Amino acid sequence: MNQAHSDAIWHRIHQKTKPVGALGQLESLAHQLALIQSQSKDAAIPNIAIHSPTAIVFAGDHGIASEGVSIAPSDVTRQMVQNFLAGGAAINCFCRINQIQLKVVDAGIISPIQHNSDDHSKDYIQQPLGNGTNNFARQAAMTSAQVHQGIELGKQLVSHIIADGSNLVMFGEMGIGNTSSAAAILCALTNHSTQACVGRGTGISDEQLARKVQVVEQSVSRCKGMNVINVLAEVGGFEIVQMVGGFLAAAEARTAVIVDGFIASTAAYAATLINPDCRDFMIFAHQSHEAGHSVVLAELNAKPLLDLSLRLGEGTGAALAVPLVRAAAEFYNTMASFEEAGVVVE
Repeated sequence: MNQAHSDAIWHRIHQKTKPVGALGQLESLAHQLALIQSQSKDAAIPNIAIHSPTAIVFAGDHGIASEGVSIAPSDVTRQMVQNFLAGGAAINCFCRINQIQLKVVDAGIISPIQHNSDDHSKDYIQQPLGNGTNNFARQAAMTSAQVHQGIELGKQLVSHIIADGSNLVMFGEMGIGNTSSAAAILCALTNHSTQACVGRGTGISDEQLARKVQVVEQSVSRCKGMNVINVLAEVGGFEIVQMVGGFLAAAEARTAVIVDGFIASTAAYAATLINPDCRDFMIFAHQSHEAGHSVVLAELNAKPLLDLSLRLGEGTGAALAVPLVRAAAEFYNTMASFEEAGVVVE
């Protein structure tokens, strides 16, 4: 990202009627937002604009679920997508209260949902890469062609949403078994151990956790020396690869993107390995209590805004961070400077 206006933005922030640094992370957030929106401008922008915040929940099923690594059967993915469309999930609640548009994407669930073309036609997008991935404990989750297709579909969708007027996007996910996929991706792309990256997901037993660690470790062993695309093909998920494309599109469009929890952060990390510039456009919403999230946040050198002990997914943490984004914009835009307020600090 072009840093040409960074000093001017910091000067504006430091002239506000407060001690330097007194607003903590909100100051860094305001600086990041202003810098993103000042790209290609002749000077630093005087006001941060937040237009049509949009959450996109990508849903996909995972063959690894057949290994008993989750408390829920795969059909819950489909049931939760129906819940999203009916407005009954946590992400629906948080989007409503925070005036966030919500879109749901079938990236590849086992049983596609037939819907009335007049209902949810703009909010339910069907672009599946298949009917769930293969069981990556036994074979590659998908082909490299499917990875490329998924990244492109994610990019196209997010680019379209941004072109329609949104300048703040966030991604959520739904997919039984996807913490196993995210943990495997993280292990394969870093030097961290399986034990550090694998967590309890939806709340599995000790026996299930041991099985989860075993299948992830076994699968990651196939990934030695592989690049990002091949790792995603071996152990990825359809919803994860489409999120990777979404992060790439946000960076290309110079648009801020709020990163949710463990799975979204792992997709974000994969995107930075494809295009390192992606990192500059990412706002990290919260610290999840899923084991691997602290690992991937450290890899991304990220300090989240919130720690609410969340581990739900769906983009819920990202939606809850939107009021803080708006607060950062508001103080940058309207808080008086010392000169404007007539305040003199000797």
